[in-house]
Amino acid sequence: MKTVMTIVGARPQFVKAAPVSRELRKRCREVLVHTGQHYDYSMAGVFFEELRIPKPDYDLGIGSSSHGRQTGEMLISLEALMLENVPDAVLVYGDTNSTLAGALAASKLRIPLFHVEAGLRSYNRDMPEEINRVMTDHVSALLFAPMAEAVSNLRAERVTEGVYEVGDVMYDAVLFNERLAAAKHRSEDFGVPAGGYYLATIHRPSNTDDPVRLRAILQALRSLDQPVLFPLHPRTGKMLKAMGDSAERTYGDNLLFTEPLSYLEMLALERQAKAIITDSGGVQKEAYFAKVPCFTLRSETEWVETVACGWNTLVDPLTMDLGRIIGDYRPRAYIENLYGDGTASLQIAELIHQYLQ
Repeated sequence: MKTVMTIVGARPQFVKAAPVSRELRKRCREVLVHTGQHYDYSMAGVFFEELRIPKPDYDLGIGSSSHGRQTGEMLISLEALMLENVPDAVLVYGDTNSTLAGALAASKLRIPLFHVEAGLRSYNRDMPEEINRVMTDHVSALLFAPMAEAVSNLRAERVTEGVYEVGDVMYDAVLFNERLAAAKHRSEDFGVPAGGYYLATIHRPSNTDDPVRLRAILQALRSLDQPVLFPLHPRTGKMLKAMGDSAERTYGDNLLFTEPLSYLEMLALERQAKAIITDSGGVQKEAYFAKVPCFTLRSETEWVETVACGWNTLVDPLTMDLGRIIGDYRPRAYIENLYGDGTASLQIAELIHQYLQ
């Protein structure tokens, strides 16, 4: 059997890789590498068992540091692993530093590279993720695009060989896990009634590292008409502490801060929320899958089709009234199969298998 080395670096990438791994391992030998880019408290044995995710063969333990240092350390370690394992191909996901390091290591060693979530563009080069996406796409042999817009983006950059519109593996993962999530978790367990709360997640440096912007976001959430369940990302919690803010004292009782939530907890709470407020790319899509309105606290998004179809609204908390925008929102008709039919993983595994024959 041919060997494919899969490289992931964060919990969302494991979730995306899970359905692909299930199909890929029917056809190829997979070596799964976790760079350790994002340490997550839930990345313990129960995480892998609960979601039926293969445990990594290697955990490099490369944690947080500057972008250059982190990517460089990953590049060195991944090159050594590739030389040791001699894979026939390397598979990467999304837009993290782990993705870029894997892409660079594979291309330097002339190993075919495959990219899941190829062709996404926010057209904001100030975002490190945008640089990672573009560079990875331009050295990939197979590019698995989640929707037609991504294929068009690649075509505009004259990337046309090896491009396949397969749908979104994240949709595959949600279909696999949503029943398990609903059976295990209810909003009432978090002190809020189904349909009677907002769910907020804020983690991007552009929102958390600017005290003025972060305070504006918190004040906007405080003004909403329903409780806001707010799982605190470590970066956000650290910034609040540095600002000297007591969450309960400063921002009122309707902000219900919690510890970071598991993937299944998030899936269940997203589906039961009145609306979702986020700066996460993944949560934007999960909101769409859950048929729940999303309000994204960014000036741009990679998932432009969620905005175009009316289920996602971009909001600048410094210049726009979030409460008014949510109050005025009226959903449009829901478009089914915007991200494929749930067979992206099957298509990817088969295309990889064909390529390696």
